[in-house]
Amino acid sequence: MAEPVRYHLDGGVAWLVIDRPAARNAINRAVGEGLWAGFRRFEADPAAAVLVLTGAGDAAFCAGADLKEMAALGMTVPPRDWVPHLGRNLQVTKPVIAAVNGVALGGGFLLAQMCDLCVAAESARFGITEARWGRGAPWAAPLPWLVPPRVALELLLTGEPIGARRAYEVGLVNRVVPDAALREEAGRLAAAIAANAPLSVRAAKAMVHATAGRDLDQALEEGWRLFEPVYHSEDAQEGPRAFLEKRPPVWRGR
Repeated sequence: MAEPVRYHLDGGVAWLVIDRPAARNAINRAVGEGLWAGFRRFEADPAAAVLVLTGAGDAAFCAGADLKEMAALGMTVPPRDWVPHLGRNLQVTKPVIAAVNGVALGGGFLLAQMCDLCVAAESARFGITEARWGRGAPWAAPLPWLVPPRVALELLLTGEPIGARRAYEVGLVNRVVPDAALREEAGRLAAAIAANAPLSVRAAKAMVHATAGRDLDQALEEGWRLFEPVYHSEDAQEGPRAFLEKRPPVWRGR
């Protein structure tokens, strides 16, 4: 039987693929376990600089929780470790990109929301449909950090999905590309990040997340705290040296 979540490395880019296309890549226990294992493997993998999360097939990035399994289990409140929620129950210091093909609904929306960047196919649709089924979406609490509060309320209250272009307009998505170009564009974006100094990249990610909700003075102080070790690193000397010598820098991550 095929693995429900596949991990493979291409250069410095790790790919984590939910592989249940017949079930629209819905999250069951096996998928949840596969996502936990995949993200942990990525964080521990020194050869992997960036991860792209996507779904197999064209119809769905992830249609959310497997409602059939949830009904069979009689699940009430989902366990907080049902899936990895980056920045909450699992810390991943390296950048993660969502490559959204087809629908990202419910738990699939969560997976796209928690990633640092998002590339969407033109056919992608994003929705928090829990209100339609009497379920909850506490994981969507950080959504107003990504989009205006009224957009967050529209998504939560109506349960109606929005398309890729609308998601781009409100800031939920970084780029929208033709369906056939999704993986190429996500891979290109990931490769561009992977080519940069890893300590600078990780500090930048940490700063953006750590300063959310802080006042300006606190945000600046946190930025200085996070980047001070970067300034003192070997890579901080390698960059200018490579520029003067007119060659690509060789990053050592120290």
